[in-house]
Amino acid sequence: MKKLTEARIEHGSSQIYGTPRRLTVQVENVASKQQSVKSEVIGPPAKIGFDENGKPTMAAQKFAEKIGVPVSKLAVKETPRGAYLSAQKRERGLTTQTLLKEILPPVILSTPFPKKMRWADLDIEFARPIHTILALLGKSVISFKLGNLKSGRYTCGHSFMAPAKIKLDNTDEYLDKLRAAHVVADMQERKKILTERIADVARELGGRILSDEELVDINNNLVEYPIPVAGKFDTEFLEVPDEVLITVMREHQKYFAVVDRNHNLMPCFIAVNNTAARDLALSATGHERVIRARLADAQFFYQGDLEVTNDERVEKLKRVLFQAELGTVFEKSGRVAKIAEVLAVSTKKGDELKKQVLRAARLSKSDLVSQVVGEFPKLQGVMGRIYAGIAGEPADVAVAIEEHYRPVYSGAPLPETLAGAILSIADKMDSICGCFSVGLIPTGASDPYALRRQGIGIVQIMNDKGLSFPLPELIRCSLEQFGNKTASEINELIEKVATFLQNRISHLLAEEGFSKDVIAAIVSVSVDDVPSVRNRVNALESLKARPDFEPLAVGFKRVVNIIRKSGQKEEGAAPEAIDTKLFEHESEGALFEEFKAVDQKVSDAMEKGSFDRALVEIASLRDAVDRFFDGVMVMAEDTGIRRNRLALLGHIAGLFGKFADFSKLST
Repeated sequence: MKKLTEARIEHGSSQIYGTPRRLTVQVENVASKQQSVKSEVIGPPAKIGFDENGKPTMAAQKFAEKIGVPVSKLAVKETPRGAYLSAQKRERGLTTQTLLKEILPPVILSTPFPKKMRWADLDIEFARPIHTILALLGKSVISFKLGNLKSGRYTCGHSFMAPAKIKLDNTDEYLDKLRAAHVVADMQERKKILTERIADVARELGGRILSDEELVDINNNLVEYPIPVAGKFDTEFLEVPDEVLITVMREHQKYFAVVDRNHNLMPCFIAVNNTAARDLALSATGHERVIRARLADAQFFYQGDLEVTNDERVEKLKRVLFQAELGTVFEKSGRVAKIAEVLAVSTKKGDELKKQVLRAARLSKSDLVSQVVGEFPKLQGVMGRIYAGIAGEPADVAVAIEEHYRPVYSGAPLPETLAGAILSIADKMDSICGCFSVGLIPTGASDPYALRRQGIGIVQIMNDKGLSFPLPELIRCSLEQFGNKTASEINELIEKVATFLQNRISHLLAEEGFSKDVIAAIVSVSVDDVPSVRNRVNALESLKARPDFEPLAVGFKRVVNIIRKSGQKEEGAAPEAIDTKLFEHESEGALFEEFKAVDQKVSDAMEKGSFDRALVEIASLRDAVDRFFDGVMVMAEDTGIRRNRLALLGHIAGLFGKFADFSKLST
């Protein structure tokens, strides 16, 4: 589409179709000819284009000849550099057929794929060898050559059910003729057919498939003509946990698991064939034979795991490296336990929560050395929960083991239990702080330890559970577990990790649709209390929507900017004391009294989480601030008076700074 636009070829909307054997782009209402364009061409200076008699010189004639216009069409144009010859040049549009012959070959070869290959002795690359090229403009063939292939009006049907060539007289026939040849090229249409057919087969079995949109898409892109077939497996395999059986069917064979009305796994599955078999029973038997071997392996792994205790697996973690400079997974579990303990105590929920968190932390990584997780890494945490439950661990401990990996991807569920949330935060914070401490900091697109995702997870969980543990203290607690950093190194790392998490907070808030300037105004002041950040942003966003916000913000920004430019107050330092005896104008005293009345109210409101109320109190200073600026010259000649007025503004700026940096707001 971009190339058509660049070539000045008018066109309508486009549709993309695809199967494992073909990629198609169909564009509607493509113009038969490129748009003609007029352009002004500047030539040599007018003084050398015409002689003293006004006749064109050789320079003018050469210029006219070069751009293909008569000399009589030349004009004189005044430019900043003086008078120059100019002419209007008309470029006639070429036919679309002519242009597409040149456009299409490089477009095809530039199609992005993770990996490409070469074939035969050709000097071209694509995902797979190209066998046919169908290229039509309406009823006409767009003729070009790619490698040893010539484009034409032929394509192929289904490789087994209709392998003969299909001739297309025009582009409108494409989908219908392929459909008649057992190829559903439209991906959305094929997905609808697939979804309906597997649902029908599941109903015939007396159940329904487990909802799995990703597996539907995988199967949809593996076939051209979806034919679901049902199979069964021995009920003895149902002694293996459902999660394991479902994973075997899904990961190894791309089969759909079937559950009954009570959500119990049934001893059957649905496979998706690409061909309508003459004997579906024979096809099902083949699938059953394959899955039986897979399930037998999983059963063997599971039974082997049951012979090992969880604590024995924990000991094995001493031989599993987490990261070369950060020690073993066993050592990581110990660090996580200490961080989680501090978090648990801070919630003031009692010793029971602390006991749950400590036990879950010890067992959290034990399933990594199990046979099942060795075969199916996606089941980490899940098997930890299952093995903990079998061993008689409390339910909250077992659930926390699984939940500590959450969220596993963007938009995935967060931990539901408080123990799981605390353990998840502790584990992620250990990974982030550990990697930062050894220089493994994400740069650009490189983030091999998924630290950005883990940082976002920490923020999301803290918001979800309302955990207000100060971030700098949490970071310090994590860094101190490594025991190999000086105080100054720890302080430097705290700043780096805090900035990293601040960026994650800003990213999440921007995704929610909050204004960038509002986000910057809030997070630049403090992100120590993560749940309060979003509430403060929401309150300031509401204030910004008010009609009287602009004059309010202008006054506040003026206060902050004057203090910064004056150099009277270093970043983070307390403002100087105010001497009321130096007040010369009633507006100074009025502002000071208003400030004293509002200051404590703002602090109290923020401490209670009433951020809307805090902003209302701050906004109430507007009139007093405006009268102050109207009544006095801040930068008075008298040094004492000037410093006193700056001190007063410093206190006002400090009050504003409790909530946000108003200088960052756009007005």
